Amino acid sequence: MTRQIHVGGVPIGGGAPVAIQSMLNTKTTDVEGSLSQLRKLAAAGCQIARLAIPNQEAAKTFGEICKASPLPLVADIHFDYKLALEAAEGGASKIRINPGNIGGEDRVQAVVAACKERNIPIRIGVNGGSLDKKLLEKYGHPTAEALVESAFQHLELLEKYGFYDTCVSMKSSNVPTMVAAARLFRSKCDYPIHIGVTETGPVRMGLMKSAMGIGALLLDGIGDTIRVSLTDDPVEEVYAAKDILKAAGLWKEGVNIISCPTCGRTQIDLIGLVNQVDEALKACEKPITVAVMGCIVNGPGEAREADIGIAGGDGCGMLFEKGQQICKLPYDKLLPELLKRIEML
Repeated sequence: MTRQIHVGGVPIGGGAPVAIQSMLNTKTTDVEGSLSQLRKLAAAGCQIARLAIPNQEAAKTFGEICKASPLPLVADIHFDYKLALEAAEGGASKIRINPGNIGGEDRVQAVVAACKERNIPIRIGVNGGSLDKKLLEKYGHPTAEALVESAFQHLELLEKYGFYDTCVSMKSSNVPTMVAAARLFRSKCDYPIHIGVTETGPVRMGLMKSAMGIGALLLDGIGDTIRVSLTDDPVEEVYAAKDILKAAGLWKEGVNIISCPTCGRTQIDLIGLVNQVDEALKACEKPITVAVMGCIVNGPGEAREADIGIAGGDGCGMLFEKGQQICKLPYDKLLPELLKRIEML
């Protein structure tokens, strides 16, 4: 079991459920726009949000956002340690710094002092794209070993000043490298780990890379908090994270939809129906499995473990619960009746 830190009221590590994070894509200087996005993230199930603080102006408005945010906020700092100091003073629930670009030891010491004074944890964010030049010279390129060595160098520096309230991430756009780094790090110490694949590309590939990398580690029991990085609306990152956690058996809330891949027996618009069911139940938090099957002959039997489901026929369909047929309905009545019965569950 890992050590535990607290980001606002959210426990990370120490046996706590895996926490879902995302990062705003609004300008931090846009207070109202940022708060609007934070409310949407919170409604989707996000538990922690990160904001970029590239300059002093953003550091000042970060404090305003903190006061009204529905989520604990992580200040994302690069290059200028003074921005971390101002973010800590402004109400940050966690400070994320990159050991490859934050500066000399005296600057790290100043950030540590500010965080210790306010009980703010620090995330050491190691990234394959910004490793220290000495490590790149040693390893030739951003290997898993290089990422882990960078993390330990910075951990040792924080520990030198008596700081242990730390979370570590070692991200890479290369899935095997990211997975290997997290496994190697976990074999050596018990600090909580934030996991995710960075710079994943277009949405389809981003989802694939994230599911492979994050999912592999979760099945190993590695990972205390996650972010799915997508070139998309941050709310979609949250839904993707929940789906990955569900697939790993670690997220019990919300609907699990199962559906068949269609075949020559399918006589309804199954793809369209599945998409409608998915959209209609996106906000449902009932821990149920819903099946949408294309064939009355095999559908109920193949989905007998589902709590409730529908199976299509020729212009009609069957509603079933726990594999037992309940009633036959015209196609256009299937979705309304399904949603009605789910409401009563």
